Amino acid sequence: MNLYELIIGPFAEFDFMRYALASVVCLAFSAAPVGVFLVMRRMSLIGDALSHAVLPGAAVGYMFAGLSMPVMSAGGFAAGMLMALLAGLASRFTSLKEDANFAAFYLSSLAIGVVLVSKNGSSVDLLHLLFGSVLAVDLPALQLIASAASVTIVALAVIYRPLVLESIDPLFLKSVNGKGGFWHVLFLVLVVMNLVAGFQALGTLMSVGLMMLPAITARLWAKNMGMLLLLAVLTALVCGFGGLLFSYYIEIPSGPAIILWCGAFYLVSVLLGLEGGIIPKWLRHKKHRRA
Repeated sequence: MNLYELIIGPFAEFDFMRYALASVVCLAFSAAPVGVFLVMRRMSLIGDALSHAVLPGAAVGYMFAGLSMPVMSAGGFAAGMLMALLAGLASRFTSLKEDANFAAFYLSSLAIGVVLVSKNGSSVDLLHLLFGSVLAVDLPALQLIASAASVTIVALAVIYRPLVLESIDPLFLKSVNGKGGFWHVLFLVLVVMNLVAGFQALGTLMSVGLMMLPAITARLWAKNMGMLLLLAVLTALVCGFGGLLFSYYIEIPSGPAIILWCGAFYLVSVLLGLEGGIIPKWLRHKKHRRA
């Protein structure tokens, strides 16, 4: 078997592999940049919480329409936005911080979603909702993912400057009446939208992985915002492509395979990353001590 057959062959031969690759490419260009802003705004765990909040809405959609992606996506989006709203209200009217309220709501949401699917479906349906099946992405699901990615890319381009400013200096933005609260809500909408799009292929538990891991990995290599976005997208693309091939040849679920590749890139970056990796940091410290 030559290199072409090994790497390109599966995508040239099978439609489901091409659909899977197209969905991963769309998610890489939309979810990974959103993940960069989550990291910059110190909201990584909130992204994880929102990914779990999608499950009850998807479960309700499943109860009414079965494994219909448009209905489950609409339910998941509504559930995610409802949890974000409730967590924000709880943070405003109690002494708890936003991350604590998100944790409380996401654990409750996850439990509700699992109970709903368990009572109204099979264990196979539950696994599909939790872990997804990127190799089962059909044309309607791909169209939904591509639509969400297109909206996200355009929205990020439009609100890029206030979003960066709010991430770096929210007090300044507030002082010049920059409508920080509006940008925050709009950004949460983009987060939930991409988690719902990722849920189509990777499931509610794995969708946040392609959003956060490439962004966290990029942060260990760069500080410049443009380079962070570029590295996050490239990492997501490489991990998506490699994960699909890995799942195809090793015969393991594709969603976890993609996230495993993301995790491997992260571990390598923890050791070698130029902007905070263990080995470069140790070498700089050693050089400083000699000087």
